[in-house]
Amino acid sequence: MHFSSEKRLDGDVVEREFTLGEIPGILWTPAALSPDAVPTPLILIGHPPLGLGRMYPRLAGRARHYVAEYGFAAATIELPGCGVRPRWAAAEQARADLRRVMESGGAVGGEIIDALILPLVDRAVPEWRAALDELLSLPGIGGPVGYEGGVISIGVRLAVVEPRIVAAGLFAGSLVPAAVFEEARRVTVPLHVLLQWDDEGNDRQAALDLFDAFGSREKTLHANLGGHTGVPQFELDTGARFFARHLTDEPR
Repeated sequence: MHFSSEKRLDGDVVEREFTLGEIPGILWTPAALSPDAVPTPLILIGHPPLGLGRMYPRLAGRARHYVAEYGFAAATIELPGCGVRPRWAAAEQARADLRRVMESGGAVGGEIIDALILPLVDRAVPEWRAALDELLSLPGIGGPVGYEGGVISIGVRLAVVEPRIVAAGLFAGSLVPAAVFEEARRVTVPLHVLLQWDDEGNDRQAALDLFDAFGSREKTLHANLGGHTGVPQFELDTGARFFARHLTDEPR
């Protein structure tokens, strides 16, 4: 992991850009982070496949809240085939097929969903785990680890295969392959799931079915009126309190 820049945000948060091989990422930590203190928990912040550049304002806002208000560290990485990373032909074709079907008003079939999502999950999850290896080796960061946001299928896979993740906050709204519903039954970590009830790009019933499929004994669904980008501001703090309960010994 190579750090290429560092800057102070609001006096209390340090933001550092890094690369892990060809993968760009960003790490946010408390300015007072010390290798001699009790290691701080870490939250991995996922995002949709729009590129870190476009998503930066929203990601940084969430990260700064976790760091400044709760003392966590937070990190994100660029998804495969997005932002400045090389494209691959199969993903570009799957996106084109999805656009064509949606513009025609037709139903998005399972074949398109599988082609769009499953290769992304297969590539992204090992990269998240490699980034986690490096992040947890840094002075002052020691877990526990939470994962939030992004493509829900990536979050499901990570929750199944990565034992260092002890809680997940997921955003309903991604196209979900049938295979991911089966994986969801193997998820056991506590879950906090957000659903925008009027999300025009989301199959509401599929989101509810996926929530039902999760095997976690503790799972909470917060459904709010409004479209995809209309998540109420108070939900940011609700999610942070969820992580505080599961990543620290302090009740919130």
